[in-house]
Amino acid sequence: MSYLDTGLPVGFDGSMETAESREALESRLQALNDRLREMPSTKEGRHDRASIQLEVARTLVALDKKDEAWNLAREAFDTFLAGEDWEKAVEACDVLFLTEQEGSLSALGQGVWLGVTFPIDPELSVAMLQHIVDETPDDADGAAVAAATAVYITDLRAEGKQKENLGFFTNQMLGRVAKRHSGVEDEEQFRFWVERLELSDPDKFLVRLRNVIDVLVQDDWWFDRDRIRESLPVN
Repeated sequence: MSYLDTGLPVGFDGSMETAESREALESRLQALNDRLREMPSTKEGRHDRASIQLEVARTLVALDKKDEAWNLAREAFDTFLAGEDWEKAVEACDVLFLTEQEGSLSALGQGVWLGVTFPIDPELSVAMLQHIVDETPDDADGAAVAAATAVYITDLRAEGKQKENLGFFTNQMLGRVAKRHSGVEDEEQFRFWVERLELSDPDKFLVRLRNVIDVLVQDDWWFDRDRIRESLPVN
């Protein structure tokens, strides 16, 4: 599953003509809603039901029905959070961000926090960090911190072909941020820029990422970070 380089939620590539695309999406939405109606509302089936709800929410975003998408994705997020399915919880945050609602920036911050804290698919973590890059003004350091974290996450978690492809993507992202942030044009300028912003030291830029996340979320946290930290093998 690809999480990068699309303006649509995961699962849509936008390659069809508009009318055909909308017809296909409407058909998909009907099929997903039929599946939801057929699923028993039992405690044991909550996770499966939430997964379908998230697919419905993605489809609603693509159809520009974003209010409806928010409600479904938010409910799905709570289910994934309760079941400690951190990757699915981050996927839900991605959809919630794309709904462009009042709480979407908070969803982005919380999705980034979970995506950096837990060893989920690095491409999903990078996609969430890319949202911060896209949302941050050119002259602000937040994009540089997010891009540096994306490079770090890729190096830490990705393997094989994914590491090669994602490494190229994240390094290109960092280079683009350097250019827009400080007009960096060559390798020497880039090395100086990285040193000046302390982007080669995870102990420093990850602390700054937490500050970026706090600005996004404000006081709208949907989970207890301290409790989650205490449950980790290494706090």
